[in-house]
Amino acid sequence: MSVLSPVAAYAPAFAPAAVAPADDHEALRAAALDAAERLFIERGTRRVGLSDIAAAAGLPLRALRRCYPSSERLQAAVETRFVQRFCAHAAQAMDRCRDGDWSARLRAWVRAAVDGYLDHVALHDAVFHDLRTHDRQQWQDNPVVDQLVELLEGGIAARVWAAPDPRMTAVIFFTVMHSAVDRVIACGDPSEDPAQVRHRLAQTVIGHFERTVQWWTRY
Repeated sequence: MSVLSPVAAYAPAFAPAAVAPADDHEALRAAALDAAERLFIERGTRRVGLSDIAAAAGLPLRALRRCYPSSERLQAAVETRFVQRFCAHAAQAMDRCRDGDWSARLRAWVRAAVDGYLDHVALHDAVFHDLRTHDRQQWQDNPVVDQLVELLEGGIAARVWAAPDPRMTAVIFFTVMHSAVDRVIACGDPSEDPAQVRHRLAQTVIGHFERTVQWWTRY
C-alpha cells in the first residue's frame, strides 16, 4: 500500500464513461468529461484529442464538438469539475461540524483537502501539471482559495482568529497544503501505513494553520 491508497470517502473524480444520447447535453457533457479524465490519466493531455474522447465516450464527434469546440475547452471543463468536486467535498466535511466551531471547520477542511488531493493525484497532475506554465492569476481566480477566504473571514468575524489579510493568508494556506502533500508523495516511505502518514500530514498542516491565525499573533 502507499499514501496514495484512498482512506476517506470521496465521490470518485471519474467513473466509467456512459453512452449518452446526442441530444441530451448534460448527459453528453458528463460522458465526455468522464472519458476525458480517464484518457488524460492514461496518456496525458497532450496526447488526447476530441476524436479520442468521443470514441471512448461512445459519442458522435460532431455532437461532442457542439459542446466542446476544442480539446482545450474540454480540458478546462475537466479542471473546473475537479475543483468544484474538491470544494464540495471540503464543504461537506465542514458542514458536519458543530455551528460556530471554527477550529473544527478548519481541521475538517485540511483533512478533506489532503484526502481529496491524494485520492485523485493522478487526475490532478494530468490536468494541472501537464506542461502548465506558472499563472499568477490563479491566486485571484481560484475557488479553493475563495473557500478558504470565506472560512477565515467567518472565524475572524466570530473573534476566534486574527488575519490582517485573509486572502493572503488563504493563499499561503493553500500553498502550504499543496506543497506538504507534494512532499509526502515525492519522499514518503512506502512501507509506512498510509492512514498514519495522512493523519500525521494533516496534523502538521493543521498545527501550522492554527498557529498562524491565533489572536496573540496579531500585527
